[in-house]
Amino acid sequence: MELAYYSDYAVRLVNTEEPSRGKDTLTSVDAVRDLFGVNQSAARRATDADVTRFRSVRTRLRAVFEAADGGDETLAVDLLNSLLLEFPVSPQISGHDFRDDDGRPLWHMHLADHPSNATAGYAAIATMGLAFHLTEYGVDRLGLCEAAPCRNAYLDTSTNRSRRYCSDRCATRANVAAYRARKRLEADRSQSTGRAADTTQRASANGER
Repeated sequence: MELAYYSDYAVRLVNTEEPSRGKDTLTSVDAVRDLFGVNQSAARRATDADVTRFRSVRTRLRAVFEAADGGDETLAVDLLNSLLLEFPVSPQISGHDFRDDDGRPLWHMHLADHPSNATAGYAAIATMGLAFHLTEYGVDRLGLCEAAPCRNAYLDTSTNRSRRYCSDRCATRANVAAYRARKRLEADRSQSTGRAADTTQRASANGER
């Protein structure tokens, strides 16, 4: 498993909250455990106390995405480095769960955490994964959805660095909104042109009289 895979941990955590909409799904220990996905052994360590701790890490991870999205590369790296120092991990070679056709282990890099609690374990993996993604693909690959008021975090893996939205749904919604805005502008211009033409015609008619 490539270490950059773990960057999804950061995205999942950040997107449990939509500040502009006043939504927050990180409200219980079950919500915390759901974030671990298939890593149920780590999820079982979560307690009610981790809800508050997870929210704190979420705020700091969102700040990384906000800095990157705003073009402040140095700040994004500084914020991420502070998380790396606070939540260290030990990269290890692993062969569990992955076998080739002959039954031999498919060796891959794995992040082994040594947490004092579930939050520390999750934060360590999420932060290291995000760090690998940033250094591998560039800080401009960390973004926030442009479909207001969404602002969910995403990782741009497109070949031409063109991603602007967190999902196809948001992309469609933004395109529809832009289309309707163009149509309203065209209608307004048409009405303005029509009124101007009427004014000119009346002025011309008055002049002839």
